[in-house]
Amino acid sequence: MAYKRTIQGTVVKKSGDKTISVLVERKVMHPRYHKIVKRFKKYLVHDEKNQANVGDVVTAVECRPLSKRKSYRLQKIVEAGVK
Repeated sequence: MAYKRTIQGTVVKKSGDKTISVLVERKVMHPRYHKIVKRFKKYLVHDEKNQANVGDVVTAVECRPLSKRKSYRLQKIVEAGVK
């Protein structure tokens, strides 16, 4: 069985129909200054039911490529954003 990667991040944009843009933040040690710095990356995630909104914290799981940049599916909404 193949291992599927999961990501957790915040929805920053609803990019068209059934697609959300998720910002994933990770903290890494700077190689020279030995200080914790933030690194960000945005992923396009397939949201079949259009249930996620901007500000929600979501978990996505890797899948086959659905488009040029979209290869993750929405797994669950961990925390709803402030409305």
